[in-house]
Amino acid sequence: MAICGKPFWQRPAKHESDQKRETNPGESKAMIKDLIAKNRSCRRFFQEVPIERQTLEELVDLARLSPSGANLQPLKYILSCDHQRNSLIFPHLAWAGYLKDWPGPSEGERPSAYIIILADKEIAVSVDCDHGIAAQSILLGATEKGLGGCILGAVNREGLRKVLDIPSRYETLLVLALGKPREKVVIETVGPDGEIEYWRDTAGTHHVPKRALNEIILD
Repeated sequence: MAICGKPFWQRPAKHESDQKRETNPGESKAMIKDLIAKNRSCRRFFQEVPIERQTLEELVDLARLSPSGANLQPLKYILSCDHQRNSLIFPHLAWAGYLKDWPGPSEGERPSAYIIILADKEIAVSVDCDHGIAAQSILLGATEKGLGGCILGAVNREGLRKVLDIPSRYETLLVLALGKPREKVVIETVGPDGEIEYWRDTAGTHHVPKRALNEIILD
C-alpha cells in the first residue's frame, strides 16, 4: 500500500517523541485542562522581572492564528514592555472590582508588560468575540511560559488614546497585563449561597469561586 506516493515501508521511521505522543492520547487532554485551570487572573507581579518584546510578539502570534469571525481579522495590537511606557498605561486601568478596598497593584507589584488589543474600524465596524478568543490564546501562551496575566476591560480608553497617541481608526477593546506572578490563585466551588465574588484571605491568597459542572449543563 502506498501512502503519499511512497510505500509505507520506505517512509522514514517516526521520531521516538512522535511515537510517545501517539501512545498517550490522554496526555494532550490533561495538558490543556491543566493549562486552562492554571490560567487565572493575576493582579500582582514581580515587576522587576522583565518580559522581552520578542515574548510579546510570540504571544500575539498565537492570537493571529486563532479563529476570527468571517475571517476578517480586524484586531491590532500595541505592545509595551519598558518602564516608561508601562507607567503611561497603568493609571488608565481599573483593577479587581470585587476588592473594594484595594486600589490595584502598588509599585513593585505592577505588570512588566502590556498587550493592548484594538479593533481596526476600517476593517470591521464592530467586533463580536474575536478579542475574547485572542485574549484567551495570549494568556494560555503566557501561562505556558510561566507568566501570569489579567484581562482588563475597565479602561479609560480616551485617556489611553491620548498618552499613546492612538489614531482614531483604532478602538481599544481590552488591555492584557502580564508579568511573573506574585500571588497564589486557587479555584473554589460556588457554595449553597451562590456567592461568586472572588476574595483574598489574610495570607493574600486569591480565591475564585466557579460554578459546578452539573449546574451549567442544562441537558
